[in-house]
Amino acid sequence: MTQQDAATVEIVDVAPRDGLQADDAMVSTAAKVELIGRLVDAGVKRLEATSFVHPGRVPQMADAEDLMAALPRPDDVTYIGLVMNRRGLDRALEAGVDEINAVVVCSDTFCERNQGTTTAGAVAVWEDLADGARTGGIGAGVTLSAVFGCPYEGAVPVERVASVAAEVAKSEPVEIAIADTIGVAVPPDVTERVAAVREAVGPDVRLRAHFHNTRNTGFANVVAALEAGVEVLDASLGGIGGCPFAPAATGNIATEDLVYLLDRMGVGSGVSLESLCESALWLEELLGRTVPGYLSKAGGFPRSRG
Repeated sequence: MTQQDAATVEIVDVAPRDGLQADDAMVSTAAKVELIGRLVDAGVKRLEATSFVHPGRVPQMADAEDLMAALPRPDDVTYIGLVMNRRGLDRALEAGVDEINAVVVCSDTFCERNQGTTTAGAVAVWEDLADGARTGGIGAGVTLSAVFGCPYEGAVPVERVASVAAEVAKSEPVEIAIADTIGVAVPPDVTERVAAVREAVGPDVRLRAHFHNTRNTGFANVVAALEAGVEVLDASLGGIGGCPFAPAATGNIATEDLVYLLDRMGVGSGVSLESLCESALWLEELLGRTVPGYLSKAGGFPRSRG
């Protein structure tokens, strides 16, 4: 699928998890419920709702079970929970998530610092989680992190990324997400690495992309990803978040900015730009600061005055 052939693309909003986990604000469970409700009302059908990690490591996600219990459960909405180990999976299944997401970092140094194991060790954990999710009756996806670069090792060889992708694909993920964890990618990198992953995993595995706008290339990378056949895009309301375990890796692409781009390209998302902009302004009030996204400030394409 090329961008020209893509009539629609799916957006996964990661603000409730990836956005808030790196924020200094300790947002209440009730406010998280409202955030997720606003995103659903805007038309977002898949959301990364929370993570089931040790609360001492990510205290912002300590209310995972309470949040899941409080959320409305429309039939057409999927709530994803991030899990890092079997204990997290057990908690996620008990809490009633619709899908889990695991992470495999493509560089050993970052993987050791982030997950306490090598990339090969993280693949083994993923295999166990995928099997456990299937047994529990839910889908499991996996994110390949540091696909475009590592904050400790620098460039990650494309051959290594393809090899890791081939390994995780053996456990039949619902999709494989390709993440620019430290925000260093440019469009030719995206073209090359999406093609390499596609060749490694075959035509039937759905690919998802997760870009940061750390160096102001995130939206150019979106276009390259669409042209390369990526079917699902991550974004975060207001552009909040980033990886708290990678130095200076701020800046998820903003959902409202992404929807504007897609709308102007003629690629449907089913998500309301106006509703997102209103919620981005609400989010600023909640966090007590300006969020990085632009559309809530600039507005959509100006109407003619003629």
